[in-house]
Amino acid sequence: MQIGMVGLGKMGGNMAERLRRGGHDVVGYDRDPAVSDVSSLKELVERLRAPRAVWVMVPAGAPTQATVEELGDLLSEGDIVIDGGNSHYLDDQKHAAQLGERGVGFVDCGVSGGVWGLQNGYALMVGGTDDDVQRLMPVFDTLKPEEGGFVHAGAVGAGHFAKMVHNGIEYGMMQAFAEGWELLEASDIVTDVPGAFASWRHGTVIRSWLLDLLVRALDDDPDLADLKGYAQDSGEGRWTVQAAVDLAVPLPVITAALYARFASRQDDSPAMKVVAALRNQFGGHAVTAKEGQTGKGADAPGADVVPPVETDR
Repeated sequence: MQIGMVGLGKMGGNMAERLRRGGHDVVGYDRDPAVSDVSSLKELVERLRAPRAVWVMVPAGAPTQATVEELGDLLSEGDIVIDGGNSHYLDDQKHAAQLGERGVGFVDCGVSGGVWGLQNGYALMVGGTDDDVQRLMPVFDTLKPEEGGFVHAGAVGAGHFAKMVHNGIEYGMMQAFAEGWELLEASDIVTDVPGAFASWRHGTVIRSWLLDLLVRALDDDPDLADLKGYAQDSGEGRWTVQAAVDLAVPLPVITAALYARFASRQDDSPAMKVVAALRNQFGGHAVTAKEGQTGKGADAPGADVVPPVETDR
């Protein structure tokens, strides 16, 4: 099948390569002329035979919106656009309506697999009409793993909604591994923390690909000394929590994992400064960084007194 690929970064470039290896005719466009087959979206559309299929793999938000709008002006009735980025599901519905006015189809596709997808295949979560999805199945069949890894989740928007929730779950799982690692590191009992994680890869209920990747990271850097404890978020975690608020669904684990990433970006927490100030006001607690680690006051009555009788603590 012939298909255009817009955006040839780490994901888009590897997906284009996997499709070519699978026998598809891929015409790629990227702002970087070193990796692009054509010089513009217009030339991309001209190179494709009707009815055309164009896969968009650019950052969510304004870049995707601008790309969809330009493609809408260039494509013809019967053509189809696939958004394989991490767009918000409500944006998908808007884009489908805009393109639909011109007779151009739209499918949203949540993609998971990262840099390993070229070799192992990509998990695909698709939203769109039955006809549009079936037309694109040769492409989906090539991109997905040999077994499983594909779902037509529902109408337009369903693919990215499913991917959004997937990423929210990923936040929670990663945070659980992170907290477990920190607790083991803080313990004097366990002396081989990387070995403990490696042992969990076989025969345990928490064995997973994420665990495999963590073990790989610990093999390279057992104390993670080369990394800074700063975690960015790509947006899907926020959208997951917001959707949960809109639908009144409690998500305590995913929400806490998202907030933990926010906390990781603070060298000196403004909120904790307020807490320290309040503790000093009502109980005379230490407020300097060094004293505040050990100082106690009115919310621990007697804790700052040397006891008259020595006991083991």
